[in-house]
Formats: sequence, structure tokens, C-alpha cells
Amino acid sequence: MSSHWTLKNKTALITGGTKGIGLATVKEFIELQAQVCVVARSEESLQQQISFWKQKGICVHGICADISLKCERDKIKKEIQNLWTHLDILINNVATNIRKDTCSYSDEEYQHIQETNLTSIWDLLRSLHPHLKQSSSSSIINVSSVASLKYIGSGIVYSMTKAALDQLTRYLSVEWAKDNIRVNSVLPWYTRTPLAKPVLDNPKRLQKILERTPLARIAEPEEVARTIAFLAMPASSYVTGTSICVDGGFSNVGLQ
Repeated sequence: MSSHWTLKNKTALITGGTKGIGLATVKEFIELQAQVCVVARSEESLQQQISFWKQKGICVHGICADISLKCERDKIKKEIQNLWTHLDILINNVATNIRKDTCSYSDEEYQHIQETNLTSIWDLLRSLHPHLKQSSSSSIINVSSVASLKYIGSGIVYSMTKAALDQLTRYLSVEWAKDNIRVNSVLPWYTRTPLAKPVLDNPKRLQKILERTPLARIAEPEEVARTIAFLAMPASSYVTGTSICVDGGFSNVGLQ
């Protein structure tokens, strides 16, 4: 295998790595021979996954932390500093959503979505910047959403956080280029994950989604994970500040 298409010996921190797109990304990175550390809120699910990989002879590190809490994010920073001398790859994948009409959100719900989807990433990026800078060429991939570009009827607060995340991606790609840190984002459309399940289980909503998707199917988490892996590889060494839609063509649809 060409050295441009591997993650061999690269250190990678992946948040929300026990389900959905995060889990698929962990599996992809393991196959590409990266050293992986998984962050998950549930101790039970984290230990189950760690044990599963251990039985297969695969060493994966784990940190149990609720990324929406400042004290827990501080724990992640300390754990990574103890684990590795530098960090090559950071995948900001954790997100949450509450689907409501705009005027129905409580202040607490608004704050929780903001803290989980945006503030947590802002905080991790700044605290881990020195560790990323220690790498000769590091890569940050933020998992955004096509909700940052289009109305998809899935809650304004979620969409706001994802739009801000895309701008953060563009800004840091310029500011941190001097530190040999690339910053990109991927924008999935509806993907077969636990977060999307309530929507996909609604037959009318599913039909509407498929009608607006040129490829006429729902994405699998592995398809998003492969795009994330590409952005982490040396093969994408000249790609930064880019937001890649992984949406089956949805973002290109106008009137049909």
C-alpha cells in the first residue's frame, strides 16, 4: 500500500466513537493501522467496544467523558497528554439534536445543543492545539451536516451549530496553516445512525428524503467514514478549509 493511502502509526482521537459515524470511523482507522483513542459518554458501551477489539488483538484506547461538560473536556486533554507525545488526527464527531419548532425550545435545550455541538469543539480545539502542533502534519476533521447549508426541517439550533462549525473550519484552516494543521469538515445528509433513526422511522419523512436525494437511498455510516479517512491521510495533504458534502447529491437539487 502506498504511504499516501494509509494511517499507519498515526495517532487519532475520535469523539463519539461507539456508534454511528464515529464507530464506523474508528473501524476504518483501525483497518488503516492508526493508533486510536475513542471518547464516549457511556462507560458500558465504551468498555464493550474496547473488549471486542481487544479480543481481536487490537489495541484501542478509551476515554469515558461527557463532552458537553467543561470538566470532562479537561479530562480528555489530560488523558491525551499522558497517552501520546503528539496528536496527528482529531475527529470532532459528537453531536446531539432536539427537533422542535423554533419558538418551542427552552433555554436549557438551546444551551445543551450549543454546548455539545459547538462549544465542546471550540474548547477541545484550543486545548489540544499544542498537541496537534507537535505533529509534523496534523489533520482536524469536523463532522458537520448539510443542515448547515439547507433547510431540512430538523431543528434550527442544530443547523446553527453546524453552520458555525463550517465557518470555524474555514477560519482555522487559514490561521493554523502555519502550524502544519489542516482543518476540513464533512457534511453528511441523512445517514443510518441512532441520531437519525427517529426521522428515518417515519415513512412519510423517509419518502420525502429519498425523493430529494439523487442517489435515492440513505447513506451508510461507513460511506461517511471513508471520506473522513481520506481527509486524514497524507493523500489529501493539500486539502484544507474544505467542506465536503457526503449527501448523495442532495445539496445540488433544485426544482425537479
